[in-house]
Formats: sequence, C-alpha cells, structure tokens
Amino acid sequence: MTKTGNAPRRLLTPTGGYLRGYDYTLNPFIGCAYGCKYCYVQALPVARFRGEPWGSYAEPKRFSAEAFVRELGRAKLRGGTRIFMSSSTDPYQPAEWRVQATRSLLLTMQSAPELVDFLFVQTRSPLVARDAEILATLRDRVLVSVTLETDQEEVRRRFTPRAPTVRARIRAVEALRAHGVPVQIAVAPILPSSPDFPQLLATLADSVAIDDWFIGDGAHGRRSRAMGVDKWYLPEEREVWYRPGQARDFAELLAEQMPRDRIFLHQQGFLPPGVRQPFDERTDPEHA
Repeated sequence: MTKTGNAPRRLLTPTGGYLRGYDYTLNPFIGCAYGCKYCYVQALPVARFRGEPWGSYAEPKRFSAEAFVRELGRAKLRGGTRIFMSSSTDPYQPAEWRVQATRSLLLTMQSAPELVDFLFVQTRSPLVARDAEILATLRDRVLVSVTLETDQEEVRRRFTPRAPTVRARIRAVEALRAHGVPVQIAVAPILPSSPDFPQLLATLADSVAIDDWFIGDGAHGRRSRAMGVDKWYLPEEREVWYRPGQARDFAELLAEQMPRDRIFLHQQGFLPPGVRQPFDERTDPEHA
C-alpha cells in the first residue's frame, strides 16, 4: 500500500474514444516528470488545473490494496476490467523507485488475478523490468508496451531529454521477454533513426506499434504543428522524417524483417488483442 500523495475516490476511470476496447484507464501518478516535449497530455485539462509547468511534478496517488480490490470487483461485475495503464502519465516515474505505487497496484492485481481481464502497460522507463516476475504471472492477460522512438541517442536527447536512454530501454525489453512477458515496442512517434532500426525492432519485440505526427496526435497533425514539431528536426532530417505517410512507409520497411501480423499502425497499436488489427493498407487510416 502506498500512503503518499492524493487519495482519489477511485483509481479506475471509465474510458472510450481513442482507447475503445478498454473498460478503464489506470494512472498511478498525477503528472509526469519526463516532460516530453511532444506529449499530448500537456494540452489537456488534467495537466493544466495545477497551474504548474508540465514535467515539473509527478505525484503518486494514495490507495489501499483492499479498496483497490473492491473497486476491481465492482468493475468486473459491471462488465469487465480491460485496463490501460497509463493514459495521462507514465506508470514508471523516477519516483516509482521510492514510492512503489505502480508495483503496489500490480501486486494487488496479482493477488486477485480473476478480477483482471487484461492489462496494457505503456511506459518508456526501464524500471518496468523490476516488476517482470509480477507481470509474468498475468501471462496472456498482459502486454507491456515500451516506447522506443529511435535507436539514436542523440535524437533521443534532442526530443526527450529527460527520458531514459535508448540502451536502458532495450535492456528492459530483453529482461521482460526473458521472463516470458509479452512485449511490444511503441515507435510513437517515429523519430529519425538508423537503417538498422527495423532489424533491431524485429529482434527485440513480440509486436511493434508505429505512429507519426500526422495521424497519431489525435488532431490530424494540427496539435503537432501548433507545438512547432517541425522545428525540432535538423534541416537534413525534416524532409525525410517529418511528412505524412511516414508511419506506413516505416511499417513497410519493418515488414521486410518481421511478419506483418505483428505490426500495428496508429490507434491499432494501443488497443487490446482481439480488438486491434495488424498492419494492412486496407485498414490503414491514411488509405481510408
């Protein structure tokens, strides 16, 4: 049980829209210390109500295991517990080393596995590997999605200077898979990378989700343009890497290294199994 931070009336938030296919989102923290320049959350009310700069705070929520089990039980009775963790924070904040809010949630779910239909864990932190043994007990009811937008450390520092290194995330993926945890790599948004990146992804992951600025920002590129995303690229990168259709083209390159049914574009990459559809031009929104 974690005793620091705010005590919300509930931890599970009903969801829909972009996260259709899930019943709830689960955010162990308020805010996010990684403060990625392109994060869509910074433009939402959840990031503005405090009046503090996005990226300057990450406060763990307070809860008890007993209350969370009761909440899961009620959610199960209402129709299901397909959970997306997390939609407005990273569940593995730097503070997680100390407060163990996410680990406490996972241990609670491990203690009552019959109450968890499916758990999708979205993170960019290598700390997720700490919980590999717990995640492995959920077996086919869990998918860990690790963001890795590039294999180039210089690019990572330019776009997400506070985020964990490329190498640390790769090691985390390897550790998770060694424990039998299903792992997806989220190349979202795809950033400038080396010609070897597709082969690395095919070797590392069970599946790959790919997204870009023009579909994946949720506003057909308007939100990305408003943030001035194009100015973050070097002049020689912009024409190649900042353009419509980039995600589809990268998926085609990746399909030379791994089966197409393990590749997912845009929203499909973040939906639960049984709902999402693999890469195919017939289901690609850029061809709709």
